[in-house]
Amino acid sequence: MNLFGAIIEKAFKLVKKINSRRYSPFQHQRRTLKRLIKKSSTTAFGEYYHFSDLYSEKEIMKKFSEQVPLHDYNSMFEQWWHRTIKNESDVTWKGKIKYFALSSGTTGSPSKYIPVSKEMIRSIQHAGIKCFVSLTNYHVDPDLYTKQMLMLSGTTTLKKVDGAYAGDLSGINVANTPFWIRKTSKPGKDIASMTNWNDRIEEIARKASEWNIGYLMGIPSWNKLMIDRVVEYNKVENIQDIWPNLRVFVHGGVAFEPYRKIFDSLVKKPLIYIDTYLASEGFIAYQSHPNATGMELLLNNGIFYEFLEFNDKNFDNSGNVKGNPSTYFIHQVKEGIDYALVISTCAGAWRYIIGDTIRFTDVNRNEIIITGRTKHFLSICGEHLSVDNMNQALKLTAQKWDLQIPEFTVAAFHDNKKFVHKWYIGCNKSVDKEVITKELDENLQKLNDDYKTERSAVLNMPMVHVIDSQIFYLWMQHQGKMGGQYKFPRVMTQDQFIEWEEFVKKAIAK
Repeated sequence: MNLFGAIIEKAFKLVKKINSRRYSPFQHQRRTLKRLIKKSSTTAFGEYYHFSDLYSEKEIMKKFSEQVPLHDYNSMFEQWWHRTIKNESDVTWKGKIKYFALSSGTTGSPSKYIPVSKEMIRSIQHAGIKCFVSLTNYHVDPDLYTKQMLMLSGTTTLKKVDGAYAGDLSGINVANTPFWIRKTSKPGKDIASMTNWNDRIEEIARKASEWNIGYLMGIPSWNKLMIDRVVEYNKVENIQDIWPNLRVFVHGGVAFEPYRKIFDSLVKKPLIYIDTYLASEGFIAYQSHPNATGMELLLNNGIFYEFLEFNDKNFDNSGNVKGNPSTYFIHQVKEGIDYALVISTCAGAWRYIIGDTIRFTDVNRNEIIITGRTKHFLSICGEHLSVDNMNQALKLTAQKWDLQIPEFTVAAFHDNKKFVHKWYIGCNKSVDKEVITKELDENLQKLNDDYKTERSAVLNMPMVHVIDSQIFYLWMQHQGKMGGQYKFPRVMTQDQFIEWEEFVKKAIAK
């Protein structure tokens, strides 16, 4: 046994034991909110909403939700963050904001500038450490703790915006990696700073045999492409021929289940898969043990959560909030309900509707899954079809026909007095389109009663096109959105979908 690895393991177990002597979820969140309010009481936002008065309130969480309105990105940026990006201090968070994470959410939509404070960078680092410590729950060989990690991030070369820097959040995080982690993290600053995705992957492939990688981190699709290139460049059969100690893949950004069989086929020895929820606004949750039903919310890490029921009462068909609905706090949530996530953070987001919808799978462990986006539910005629429904339906379809379906996109159209969902799915082999369409439709009806009802009334049979998965990646390259936190949009607008179809036709014709 590696002595250093055994020491690290004992240290991790001690940290875990200390952390287990904790406050209740409610107490963690109340303390978090008090810290956020105290830190921001003298900012322009804090003074406007009288944070100094809020701090002494006995029911601070309730008063806070009554006193501060809900914000989406547009209202937060137009009223406050536009001043922050012009290098003004003390707007919604104490001090100046040096970094902004660029987030588009979906391909082709305008970039959003999300503030990233030094406190948020520390928060993300602390969350990463907690995720790493949780490996003791997976009973790994202590030798693994001494191996290197490869973080496949966006470029660390950021663009200057007034007095700040903007770029992919993963690139910002890698650029601020603590010195004591840099020696064990790859690909290193020179490769990480390359702005061209293909150049970066090519250099990783060239250097791969020099590294002793035990962990991979990043979005599944980009890691898969990277692994393919490393294997091809080094003329080996399997990625573990290059990195024999590779044991863990820490992933996020998209649902992993469609990629599981693909990653299983890339290795000789099985990997440990750890799901994470790292949004542009902060590190929200991670899978803390192997039998988890979801990811555990980080309740004591600079983010205060509220949960807004995602239903017709609170949201319109476009995913916009109606009126000023009430939210729930961590001690009030229930399992099996879709909530829109509302956060207040140590980077100056306040009662900010992040755009994701989540569902609690275990309230005792504070475990959640991501079910979709507030504006990415298909509901052209009341079918209320979530991205989670789509993922699950495709998973069942793939299992029945022994397929790999890592990529898909869908849009809703009006067709001959009825409505129709048009699908493109990326598949690893030729399949009968009619069989897949029928199977997908039946699975969607089993998973969603509203969809089943509308299918018997005004919703036509879905139109499904099966294409090579590589076309999805070619589209991302065409959009200039390769690597980092970019991901293919699961639900497209009609205009986006028409542009996508034209691209597909040209790609197939080549």
